[in-house]
Amino acid sequence: MGTDDPQFGGTLSVAVVDADTPGNIGTIARAMKNFDVSELLLVDPPPLDPDGEAYGFAGQAREDILPGASELSFEELTTEYHTIATTATTNEDSTSHVRYPGMTPDELPGHLDGLSADVAVVFGRERVGLHNDELASCDVICSIPASGSYPVLNLGQAATIVLYELRSVAVTRTQHPETLHERATEAEIDRLYDQFDQFLDAVGHPEPKRKKSARLFRRLVGRAHPTPREARTLQGILRRGTVRSEDE
Repeated sequence: MGTDDPQFGGTLSVAVVDADTPGNIGTIARAMKNFDVSELLLVDPPPLDPDGEAYGFAGQAREDILPGASELSFEELTTEYHTIATTATTNEDSTSHVRYPGMTPDELPGHLDGLSADVAVVFGRERVGLHNDELASCDVICSIPASGSYPVLNLGQAATIVLYELRSVAVTRTQHPETLHERATEAEIDRLYDQFDQFLDAVGHPEPKRKKSARLFRRLVGRAHPTPREARTLQGILRRGTVRSEDE
C-alpha cells in the first residue's frame, strides 16, 4: 500500500468471545500491543485478576490494553461494529454461507482500504471457536490457511497472524481522511437487513431457505461496504417491493 493510496480511517478493535481461560485474553492483548491495536472488547469473559494469568501473559499490554478492555454483549458487538469473524476452517463452499465466502488475513487490509468505520476482528473460544449462529451474525469471515492435516491454531497464534497482516492498517489508519469511503453505520445496515427479511416474507420466499438467503445477503453487504446513501436506496427499493407484494 503506497503512501498516496486510500487508507483505513476508522477504529480497529479486537473482540474475544467467551474465552476459555484468562490466559487466552492476555496472549491476545500482547499480540495487540505488538501491532498497535489498543481497543480490546470482551464478550462473556472470565474474571481477569491483575495478579492472575491474563496479566501474566500480557507483557506490556498489562499496563494499558487489559485495564482498558470493554465488556459488551455479542449483540452489541455485531450492532456497533463491522465484524470480521475468524475461524480455523471454512469446511463449506458456495452452496452454504455460514463460513463462506472467506478472506485470508493478507486480504483484510485491502478489504478495509479507504474505509471509515468501527471494525472489530472477532476471536472465539480456544477449543470450538465461534458458533455457527455467531458466525452467521458477523459481516465477514477470515480463515488462516494452514496444513490440511492440522489446520487448528491456538488463539495466540491466530491473533498474531491476523494482526501482523493488519499492521499497516493499525499504523496508518488516520492518514488521508479526504480519500475515505464513508460506510453506512451499523444501525443503517441493520435496518437494511431487517428490510430484506421483510421483503423475503412479502414475496413468499420459502421458509426453509430464508435464513440461508438472509445470511447470503449479509455476506454480500459485508464485503460491499455500502455508503449511507446506497444503504438507504437499497432499503427503499426493498420497502417498495415489500409493499407492492403485500398489496397484490
